[in-house]
Amino acid sequence: MATCVNHHFFPNLKPIKPTRTPNTGSTSIQCVQTGEKEGRVTVLKNGNDSLEICRVLNGMWQTSGGWGKIDRDDAVEAMLRYADSGLSTFDLADHYGPAEDLYGIFINKVRRERPPEVLEKIKGLTKWVPPPVKMTSRYVRESINVSRKRMDVPALDMLQFHWWDYSNTGYLDALKHLTDLKEEGKIKTVALTNFDTERLHIILENGIPVVSNQVQHSIVDMRPQQRMAELCQLTGVKLITYGTVMGGLLSEKFLDTNLSIPFAGPPLNTPSLQKYKRMVDAWGGWGLFQKLLQTLKVVANKHGVSISTVAVKYVLDQQSVAGSMVGVRLGLADHINDCNAVFSLTLDEDDVNSIQEVTKKGKDLLRFIGDCGDEYRRA
Repeated sequence: MATCVNHHFFPNLKPIKPTRTPNTGSTSIQCVQTGEKEGRVTVLKNGNDSLEICRVLNGMWQTSGGWGKIDRDDAVEAMLRYADSGLSTFDLADHYGPAEDLYGIFINKVRRERPPEVLEKIKGLTKWVPPPVKMTSRYVRESINVSRKRMDVPALDMLQFHWWDYSNTGYLDALKHLTDLKEEGKIKTVALTNFDTERLHIILENGIPVVSNQVQHSIVDMRPQQRMAELCQLTGVKLITYGTVMGGLLSEKFLDTNLSIPFAGPPLNTPSLQKYKRMVDAWGGWGLFQKLLQTLKVVANKHGVSISTVAVKYVLDQQSVAGSMVGVRLGLADHINDCNAVFSLTLDEDDVNSIQEVTKKGKDLLRFIGDCGDEYRRA
């Protein structure tokens, strides 16, 4: 059924105005169809802009250092294995070390060694995280051209934009320039990363056609479902989630471990494990997290999959979530089977109830941390 914006749910936000679709003169109303069933792929849309992605994305933060030395050739071969298995969407960023360069080498190898239909399915979603300087058209254009050159593509499939300081409204200038580049064919879709609900509303109100917002979202961190997902449901913007397996904490490796005893459990030896352990501490502590892992293990055993697979599927089933990311340690570890198992897994009512029986005992992270992305903007 069609759902349009109901401002009763967002009393502190201004109404979203109908926007003009560039170059067509037609009015794009923020009103969307809801309730579609999605499988391996989904389409992100806003007006005339659309992009098909795989619903389980290969996250490339791990190429930025701290997870082990990445060999270039091994990494590119690993990217080919992921793509050949159907996991064809890669999430990267301008600041993820050599991520964009690796993608450029990879995509050229695909052009040479794979049929055109394989190339067509592969998507590279990058991010731009600029310093708080004046967002002139020239500066934005030059920055995006760097990513296009590194990735060796005429047009970026998606540019996900991040901004540090909301008191500086230069983010609207940057997004308008990015929209101009989209109209020129330099970018196929414009998106956001780590924006909160209020700013997403403002951006849409300014007629900027973003298709998605990438946010932290896991069984432990359900903040996006408290405000963000509702606005997304009403406007058609989708969520792409990261931190969905909490850097590997949501896995058998950490089941029945006691991290309070030195050297008794697996080391928290990566930036992502350290980051999400802090999230566990804020949510309810290691004891409650162990109860969650034990519950997830029961569900996983029932379906013949891993804890991580259940964790990803649970988030993919949440409102407005288009895709969830699993980090790839290219050439060092392989999660292809677990990721592909997500698409054949169906969590039934008993599964969901048993998981929620544990999660409801955790703290409300919206209260303690704030809305999506606020963890990056607190003093």
